[in-house]
Amino acid sequence: MATLVETSDEDATLAVARFTADMAWANAGPEVAETEVIHYVDEAQAYMVEGRWSDVVSLLLTTADLIFANSAEKDLECIFTVICNLVTKAERPDEALAMADQIVTKVTQQPSDKPALRLKVLFNLYNVLENPYSKFLVYKRALKLASNGKVTDLIIPSFKKMDTFLKEWNIAKNDQRELFLAISIILKDNKGSAKDSYSFLLKYLATFNGEDTYTISEAKEEAVRAIIEFVKAPDMFQCDLLDMPAVAQLERDGKYALVYRLLRIFLTQRLDSYLEFQAANSALLKSYGLIHEDCITKMRLMSLADLASKGSGEISYASVRDTLRVTDDEVEFWIVRAINAKILDCKMDQMRQVAVVNRSTERIFGPLQWKELHSSLSIWKENIANLSKNIQKANAAADLTPEALQGVAVQ
Repeated sequence: MATLVETSDEDATLAVARFTADMAWANAGPEVAETEVIHYVDEAQAYMVEGRWSDVVSLLLTTADLIFANSAEKDLECIFTVICNLVTKAERPDEALAMADQIVTKVTQQPSDKPALRLKVLFNLYNVLENPYSKFLVYKRALKLASNGKVTDLIIPSFKKMDTFLKEWNIAKNDQRELFLAISIILKDNKGSAKDSYSFLLKYLATFNGEDTYTISEAKEEAVRAIIEFVKAPDMFQCDLLDMPAVAQLERDGKYALVYRLLRIFLTQRLDSYLEFQAANSALLKSYGLIHEDCITKMRLMSLADLASKGSGEISYASVRDTLRVTDDEVEFWIVRAINAKILDCKMDQMRQVAVVNRSTERIFGPLQWKELHSSLSIWKENIANLSKNIQKANAAADLTPEALQGVAVQ
């Protein structure tokens, strides 16, 4: 098969035109093929002379299906590199976007056919675009292609750069909302990415802060998903879901009020409240895939955290036994488990039958907790400043030699 060799932008474009035309008319016979190929190349050249680069792109894309079906991967990549570079010829951002849209539409039509290569084409197109919003639109289409073509592993690494991308794109809240949800769904289906999926789901829900009731109602299903994922997660013991309007709306929702109540139990109450809820709503829990034994385990740990945060620095073994509904022999097991889960930082005093708590995890970390943290940091900063001043004064005093002692000899 012919190999494309680029010598200039125009030569490369005409080479691609001839290459694809030869492929399109390969079975038409030499006489017909030669005429059609010449006509096709002449048409492309005429558009180029007139600066009609959008028409050049349209013309070259008419054979895109043939290119994907019959070209070697190296040739296919080379052809689309040339086509993608044509968007740099556009005189206006909207013209470049229109050309990019033509390419993206054609490339994403059959996502299951050579999806990795199609995704690579979109990445190449992304890199030649200058307008930030155009870049975002191409990236969004790449997400969909990766998902439909089942090659999400090729785009997931880019999620780590999302903060940088968002600064560059400077997109509106609605676009951020759509993006965060798409990423969360992709990660949800990727093994080992549950926490990252949950993180982007929270970003999605946060975009509804400050919106009207009608807009917020769009987030009900995903708000429920966030609650269930939090309850299911064996290693998440803190969240601020209760403060999110997208989640708070569920409290009075006819369909999802019980799910909201379950979240409130996990974040503000103890094991006995969960057991009471489960007894009345076991079918509901099963419908969401929640396993009763796992919920008891998590509720015990979160109840222990609550005991620690509301105590006076010590938790009696008896209160742990009664709150967690375990035997005396199991108390230390659960304390150690809480320590390993980093819910508690404490030492066990077996003689006194208490746990001495140095630190405990707050189950809710919302505006009130941030305010308390800010207050604590302000006090700490003030104390450090005062200590620094006292040290400076002490050092200055040590450097001074009283005049009355000058010249006095030791007897």
